[in-house]
Amino acid sequence: MNAIAGACEILGGIGLFIPRLRMAAGWGLIALLVAVFPANLHVALMGRMPGFGFSPAILWLRLPFQAVFVAWVAWVAIAGEPRRR
Repeated sequence: MNAIAGACEILGGIGLFIPRLRMAAGWGLIALLVAVFPANLHVALMGRMPGFGFSPAILWLRLPFQAVFVAWVAWVAIAGEPRRR
C-alpha cells in the first residue's frame, strides 16, 4: 500500500505541472492526503513507525502538515485555475 500511495503522490505531483491535468491531479492529491491521515494518526498514537526510528514527537508534529499540504495543493491546483467563461 505504501508503494501504491507513493506512486500516486509522484503521479499527482507530475500532474500538477500539466495544465490540462492540474485540477484533477489536485483533487486526487487532496483525496490521497485525506485518506492517509488516519494511518498517520494511528502511527502517532502507537508512538512508533515500524521499520523507522522516528521519535514520537516527530510523528505527532507531522500531522498538522497534512492540512498545510492540502491547502497548498488546493491553492496551486484549484484556486490557481483560471475561470472558464
